[in-house]
Amino acid sequence: MLKKIATILFLLPSSVSANELKDWQLGFQKSASQGMSDIVWFHDYMLLPIITAITAFVLFLLLYTCVRYRASRNKVASTTSHNTFIEVLWTLIPCLILIVMAVPSFKVLYSQDTIPKADVTIKAVGYQWYWGYEYPDENIIFDSYMVDEKDLKEGQPRLLTVDNEIYVPVNKVVKVMITANDVLHAWALPSFGVKRDAVPGRINETWFKADRTGTFYGQCSELCGIKHAFMPITVNVVTEDEYKKWLEKAKVEFAKEDIEKNLKIVKKVKEIK
Repeated sequence: MLKKIATILFLLPSSVSANELKDWQLGFQKSASQGMSDIVWFHDYMLLPIITAITAFVLFLLLYTCVRYRASRNKVASTTSHNTFIEVLWTLIPCLILIVMAVPSFKVLYSQDTIPKADVTIKAVGYQWYWGYEYPDENIIFDSYMVDEKDLKEGQPRLLTVDNEIYVPVNKVVKVMITANDVLHAWALPSFGVKRDAVPGRINETWFKADRTGTFYGQCSELCGIKHAFMPITVNVVTEDEYKKWLEKAKVEFAKEDIEKNLKIVKKVKEIK
Protein backbone atom coordinates (compact mmCIF):
# COMPACT_ATOMS: atom_id res chain seq x y z
CA MET A 1 0.00 0.00 0.00
CA LEU A 2 2.79 2.39 0.96
CA LYS A 3 4.56 1.66 -2.32
CA LYS A 4 1.42 2.55 -4.30
CA ILE A 5 0.99 5.83 -2.41
CA ALA A 6 4.64 6.77 -2.99
CA THR A 7 4.30 5.98 -6.67
CA ILE A 8 1.20 8.15 -7.05
CA LEU A 9 2.50 11.13 -5.08
CA PHE A 10 6.17 11.18 -5.96
CA LEU A 11 7.15 8.82 -8.73
CA LEU A 12 4.36 9.50 -11.19
CA PRO A 13 5.32 13.15 -11.82
CA SER A 14 8.93 12.16 -12.45
CA SER A 15 8.05 9.23 -14.70
CA VAL A 16 6.72 11.57 -17.35
CA SER A 17 9.60 14.05 -17.03
CA ALA A 18 12.07 11.99 -19.09
CA ASN A 19 15.42 13.79 -18.86
CA GLU A 20 14.42 17.35 -17.98
CA LEU A 21 12.28 19.28 -15.56
CA LYS A 22 8.58 19.65 -16.27
CA ASP A 23 6.01 22.22 -15.15
CA TRP A 24 4.41 21.30 -11.81
CA GLN A 25 6.80 18.42 -11.26
CA LEU A 26 6.90 17.25 -7.64
CA GLY A 27 9.24 14.28 -7.64
CA PHE A 28 12.74 13.54 -8.86
CA GLN A 29 13.70 13.29 -12.48
CA LYS A 30 13.88 9.76 -13.83
CA SER A 31 17.07 8.12 -12.68
CA ALA A 32 19.80 7.49 -15.26
CA SER A 33 22.56 6.16 -12.99
CA GLN A 34 22.97 3.84 -10.03
CA GLY A 35 23.90 6.80 -7.83
CA MET A 36 20.60 8.55 -8.54
CA SER A 37 18.70 5.27 -8.10
CA ASP A 38 20.21 4.97 -4.61
CA ILE A 39 19.14 8.52 -3.79
CA VAL A 40 15.59 7.88 -4.99
CA TRP A 41 15.39 4.65 -2.98
CA PHE A 42 16.64 6.39 0.15
CA HIS A 43 14.03 9.13 -0.26
CA ASP A 44 11.04 6.97 -1.18
CA TYR A 45 11.59 3.99 1.10
CA MET A 46 13.45 5.50 4.04
CA LEU A 47 12.84 9.23 4.45
CA LEU A 48 9.26 9.34 3.17
CA PRO A 49 7.87 6.61 5.49
CA ILE A 50 9.66 8.10 8.51
CA ILE A 51 8.46 11.64 7.72
CA THR A 52 4.91 10.40 7.16
CA ALA A 53 4.88 8.42 10.42
CA ILE A 54 6.25 11.34 12.47
CA THR A 55 3.81 13.79 10.91
CA ALA A 56 0.83 11.49 11.56
CA PHE A 57 1.95 10.84 15.15
CA VAL A 58 2.42 14.53 15.96
CA LEU A 59 -0.96 15.35 14.39
CA PHE A 60 -2.59 12.65 16.51
CA LEU A 61 -0.99 14.03 19.68
CA LEU A 62 -2.16 17.56 18.87
CA LEU A 63 -5.74 16.44 18.21
CA TYR A 64 -5.78 14.20 21.28
CA THR A 65 -4.45 17.01 23.47
CA CYS A 66 -7.03 19.47 22.15
CA VAL A 67 -9.89 17.05 22.89
CA ARG A 68 -8.67 15.39 26.08
CA TYR A 69 -7.41 18.52 27.83
CA ARG A 70 -9.94 21.10 26.66
CA ALA A 71 -11.11 23.65 29.23
CA SER A 72 -14.69 22.34 29.37
CA ARG A 73 -13.45 18.91 30.43
CA ASN A 74 -10.73 20.09 32.82
CA LYS A 75 -12.14 22.68 35.18
CA VAL A 76 -8.94 22.57 37.22
CA ALA A 77 -5.74 22.79 35.19
CA SER A 78 -3.03 20.20 35.80
CA THR A 79 0.03 21.37 37.75
CA THR A 80 2.35 18.65 36.38
CA SER A 81 5.66 20.23 35.46
CA HIS A 82 7.52 17.26 33.95
CA ASN A 83 7.52 13.52 33.45
CA THR A 84 10.90 11.76 33.55
CA PHE A 85 9.78 8.69 31.59
CA ILE A 86 8.32 10.76 28.73
CA GLU A 87 11.39 13.01 28.63
CA VAL A 88 13.66 9.97 28.30
CA LEU A 89 11.47 8.62 25.49
CA TRP A 90 11.41 11.83 23.48
CA THR A 91 15.20 11.95 23.69
CA LEU A 92 16.00 8.32 22.89
CA ILE A 93 13.42 7.69 20.13
CA PRO A 94 14.62 10.60 17.88
CA CYS A 95 18.21 9.42 18.42
CA LEU A 96 17.28 5.91 17.29
CA ILE A 97 15.44 7.30 14.27
CA LEU A 98 18.51 9.34 13.27
CA ILE A 99 20.73 6.25 13.60
CA VAL A 100 18.36 4.23 11.38
CA MET A 101 18.48 7.02 8.78
CA ALA A 102 22.24 7.50 9.02
CA VAL A 103 23.32 3.95 8.16
CA PRO A 104 21.92 3.83 4.58
CA SER A 105 22.71 7.50 3.99
CA PHE A 106 26.42 6.87 4.68
CA LYS A 107 26.36 4.13 2.05
CA VAL A 108 24.96 6.57 -0.53
CA LEU A 109 27.46 9.29 0.39
CA TYR A 110 30.48 7.00 0.29
CA SER A 111 29.46 5.56 -3.09
CA GLN A 112 29.37 9.10 -4.51
CA ASP A 113 32.70 10.16 -3.00
CA THR A 114 34.62 7.04 -4.01
CA ILE A 115 35.46 7.50 -7.70
CA PRO A 116 36.13 4.29 -9.65
CA LYS A 117 38.72 4.10 -12.40
CA ALA A 118 37.50 6.52 -15.04
CA ASP A 119 36.86 5.61 -18.66
CA VAL A 120 36.29 9.25 -19.60
CA THR A 121 37.57 12.38 -17.84
CA ILE A 122 35.97 15.79 -18.29
CA LYS A 123 36.99 19.12 -16.78
CA ALA A 124 34.16 21.62 -16.27
CA VAL A 125 34.99 25.28 -15.63
CA GLY A 126 32.34 27.77 -14.56
CA TYR A 127 32.50 31.28 -16.01
CA GLN A 128 30.20 34.30 -15.75
CA TRP A 129 27.98 33.06 -17.31
CA TYR A 130 28.66 29.89 -19.24
CA TRP A 131 30.48 26.58 -18.92
CA GLY A 132 33.80 25.62 -20.44
CA TYR A 133 34.70 21.96 -20.97
CA GLU A 134 37.89 20.06 -21.59
CA TYR A 135 38.60 16.41 -22.37
CA PRO A 136 42.22 16.27 -21.10
CA ASP A 137 42.92 12.82 -22.54
CA GLU A 138 41.58 13.73 -25.97
CA ASN A 139 43.05 17.23 -26.49
CA ILE A 140 39.55 18.73 -26.73
CA ILE A 141 38.40 22.06 -25.27
CA PHE A 142 35.28 24.12 -25.95
CA ASP A 143 32.82 26.57 -24.42
CA SER A 144 29.12 25.87 -23.97
CA TYR A 145 26.67 28.79 -24.17
CA MET A 146 22.92 28.76 -23.74
CA VAL A 147 20.95 29.09 -26.98
CA ASP A 148 18.70 32.17 -27.03
CA GLU A 149 14.99 31.55 -27.12
CA LYS A 150 14.67 33.13 -30.57
CA ASP A 151 17.22 30.64 -31.97
CA LEU A 152 15.65 27.48 -30.53
CA LYS A 153 14.66 24.70 -32.90
CA GLU A 154 11.56 22.56 -32.52
CA GLY A 155 11.83 20.23 -29.55
CA GLN A 156 14.67 22.11 -27.87
CA PRO A 157 13.82 23.12 -24.27
CA ARG A 158 13.98 26.78 -23.29
CA LEU A 159 16.81 27.81 -20.93
CA LEU A 160 18.35 24.32 -21.15
CA THR A 161 19.65 24.07 -24.72
CA VAL A 162 23.32 24.87 -25.41
CA ASP A 163 25.35 25.32 -28.58
CA ASN A 164 28.08 22.80 -27.70
CA GLU A 165 26.94 19.73 -25.77
CA ILE A 166 28.92 17.19 -23.76
CA TYR A 167 29.09 13.67 -25.17
CA VAL A 168 29.79 10.59 -23.04
CA PRO A 169 29.45 6.85 -23.73
CA VAL A 170 26.77 4.81 -22.01
CA ASN A 171 27.74 2.37 -19.22
CA LYS A 172 31.15 4.00 -18.81
CA VAL A 173 32.55 5.71 -15.70
CA VAL A 174 32.81 9.45 -16.31
CA LYS A 175 34.91 11.51 -13.89
CA VAL A 176 34.17 15.23 -13.83
CA MET A 177 36.73 17.69 -12.44
CA ILE A 178 34.94 20.91 -11.53
CA THR A 179 36.35 24.39 -10.90
CA ALA A 180 35.50 28.05 -11.58
CA ASN A 181 37.29 30.98 -13.13
CA ASP A 182 35.67 33.87 -11.29
CA VAL A 183 32.96 33.25 -8.67
CA LEU A 184 31.25 30.23 -7.10
CA HIS A 185 29.22 28.05 -9.46
CA ALA A 186 27.76 24.55 -9.12
CA TRP A 187 27.66 21.76 -11.71
CA ALA A 188 24.42 19.81 -11.26
CA LEU A 189 22.77 17.00 -13.25
CA PRO A 190 19.67 15.70 -11.42
CA SER A 191 19.20 12.54 -13.52
CA PHE A 192 22.69 11.36 -12.53
CA GLY A 193 22.46 12.43 -8.88
CA VAL A 194 25.43 14.75 -9.39
CA LYS A 195 25.96 18.17 -7.82
CA ARG A 196 29.32 19.73 -6.96
CA ASP A 197 30.40 23.29 -6.22
CA ALA A 198 32.78 24.97 -8.66
CA VAL A 199 35.22 26.97 -6.55
CA PRO A 200 37.90 29.33 -7.98
CA GLY A 201 41.38 27.99 -7.33
CA ARG A 202 40.13 24.56 -6.30
CA ILE A 203 39.15 21.39 -8.16
CA ASN A 204 36.25 19.27 -6.91
CA GLU A 205 35.62 15.84 -8.36
CA THR A 206 32.52 13.77 -8.95
CA TRP A 207 31.50 10.90 -11.22
CA PHE A 208 28.59 9.15 -12.84
CA LYS A 209 27.89 6.10 -14.95
CA ALA A 210 24.88 6.58 -17.20
CA ASP A 211 22.87 3.40 -17.64
CA ARG A 212 20.82 4.53 -20.64
CA THR A 213 21.24 6.74 -23.68
CA GLY A 214 19.53 10.09 -24.11
CA THR A 215 19.93 13.83 -23.59
CA PHE A 216 20.09 14.99 -20.00
CA TYR A 217 19.84 18.55 -18.72
CA GLY A 218 21.13 20.36 -15.67
CA GLN A 219 21.88 23.92 -14.54
CA CYS A 220 24.23 25.92 -12.37
CA SER A 221 22.91 25.53 -8.83
CA GLU A 222 24.83 28.34 -7.14
CA LEU A 223 23.71 31.96 -7.08
CA CYS A 224 26.58 33.26 -9.21
CA GLY A 225 25.26 36.59 -10.46
CA ILE A 226 22.79 38.31 -12.74
CA LYS A 227 22.80 35.52 -15.36
CA HIS A 228 22.78 32.60 -12.93
CA ALA A 229 19.66 31.18 -14.59
CA PHE A 230 21.35 31.08 -18.00
CA MET A 231 24.09 28.50 -17.38
CA PRO A 232 22.52 25.23 -18.52
CA ILE A 233 24.29 21.89 -18.81
CA THR A 234 23.50 19.43 -21.58
CA VAL A 235 24.91 15.91 -21.66
CA ASN A 236 24.35 13.49 -24.53
CA VAL A 237 24.75 9.86 -23.51
CA VAL A 238 25.40 7.83 -26.65
CA THR A 239 26.61 4.39 -27.67
CA GLU A 240 30.31 3.57 -27.86
CA ASP A 241 30.33 3.83 -31.67
CA GLU A 242 28.52 7.17 -31.65
CA TYR A 243 30.93 8.48 -29.03
CA LYS A 244 33.96 7.51 -31.15
CA LYS A 245 32.45 9.29 -34.16
CA TRP A 246 31.88 12.42 -32.06
CA LEU A 247 35.47 12.28 -30.79
CA GLU A 248 36.82 12.21 -34.34
CA LYS A 249 34.77 15.26 -35.23
CA ALA A 250 35.49 17.10 -31.96
CA LYS A 251 39.25 16.58 -32.23
CA VAL A 252 39.14 18.58 -35.43
CA GLU A 253 36.65 21.22 -34.35
CA PHE A 254 37.77 21.72 -30.75
CA ALA A 255 41.47 20.89 -30.87
CA LYS A 256 43.17 22.40 -27.82
CA GLU A 257 46.54 22.89 -29.54
CA ASP A 258 44.98 24.93 -32.35
CA ILE A 259 43.28 27.19 -29.82
CA GLU A 260 46.53 27.76 -27.95
CA LYS A 261 48.33 28.55 -31.22
CA ASN A 262 45.67 31.10 -32.13
CA LEU A 263 46.02 32.75 -28.73
CA LYS A 264 49.80 33.06 -29.21
CA ILE A 265 49.29 34.61 -32.65
CA VAL A 266 46.81 37.14 -31.26
CA LYS A 267 49.27 37.98 -28.46
CA LYS A 268 52.12 38.56 -30.95
CA VAL A 269 49.90 40.78 -33.12
CA LYS A 270 49.00 42.90 -30.09
CA GLU A 271 52.68 43.24 -29.17
CA ILE A 272 53.56 44.41 -32.70
CA LYS A 273 50.79 47.04 -32.60
